[in-house]
Amino acid sequence: MSELEELVFRLSNAHGISGYEDEIREIVRAELEEHVDEIKVDRMGNIVCVKNGNDFTEMIAAHMDEIGFMVKYIEENGYLRITPIGGWFSQTAVNQRVILHGKKGKVLGVLGCKPPHFMKDEERKKIIEIRDMFIDIGAETKDEVREMGVDIGTPVTIDRVCRKIGKYITGKAMDDRAGVAVMVEAVKRTETDATVFAVGTVQEEVGLKGARTSAYSITPDVAIALDTAPSTDFPGAENVKIDVKLEKGPVITVADASGRGLIASRKVLEWLVETAGNYKIEHQLEVGEGGTTDATAIHLTKEGIPTGVVSVPARYIHTPVEVISLKDVDLSAELVARALETAPDYFRDEWHQKMKK
Repeated sequence: MSELEELVFRLSNAHGISGYEDEIREIVRAELEEHVDEIKVDRMGNIVCVKNGNDFTEMIAAHMDEIGFMVKYIEENGYLRITPIGGWFSQTAVNQRVILHGKKGKVLGVLGCKPPHFMKDEERKKIIEIRDMFIDIGAETKDEVREMGVDIGTPVTIDRVCRKIGKYITGKAMDDRAGVAVMVEAVKRTETDATVFAVGTVQEEVGLKGARTSAYSITPDVAIALDTAPSTDFPGAENVKIDVKLEKGPVITVADASGRGLIASRKVLEWLVETAGNYKIEHQLEVGEGGTTDATAIHLTKEGIPTGVVSVPARYIHTPVEVISLKDVDLSAELVARALETAPDYFRDEWHQKMKK
């Protein structure tokens, strides 16, 4: 197993819903402490790794959080009710094994619902909502739940281990641990003279919160958000009319969320696309209609920051079995590393205008 593949496995297997990204933050710290000049954790919990250079500043950001759940109510008979943290399609959550991160350590549980044997005909035809699910941790009373270290507010993640399937990798939280791996690897590979801020952001899945505060503090001259992009290379995706495939390289976002999120400027697109072309890095373009990324918060900071998005294509996003290609992670890191080196040439005019103020 290569170092990059091993990093992806460790990141996917780590646990951290929005606001509880500690495990991932420590992996980033361990990976980059010998490759940067300073590492700090800000008040929001973002980890900011600084590679000192000249006055031109660059920010790359990848969110550390994953979608999960939080305990909101304990039944008298020991079952737990939950609320989703992040965007779930409920049918992918039901009957999963989960881990509750309690005060006394990790507690194993299963996410259950009424079995079909007890459902009426009309119930079987309906989507099972998360509010109708419950977690079974083997407790029989509310007191026993609390004795196990579980209480209101306990965070919950999916119990899933990263594995190889053919030439691909499948696991939970590839959104956005694949992006975190790209960030770490890009910092290691780049030789830019600029100052680089590599930020593992928090709480992206619940409102791009860490990106908003960290970008405000850093105010970089240019930024790249690193994320995953839904691929369309599986049965049933033909009608989406978006051409994103595994093994075809990093995805450069032209616009997302039908323009409600990021619309990348021509200068940003020119920078990323020409850099990919000049270094013969296979890449893909995306105009998305669904979600958005940390770039939306970053590019709206203060008077505006030129911001792009480089994503790893992934199948089955926001499920416990997301699938990616290591080739795409590697090529994405290569594009970002080279983009950090070429950015000063593309944004020199804007930078000089800023320095004159």
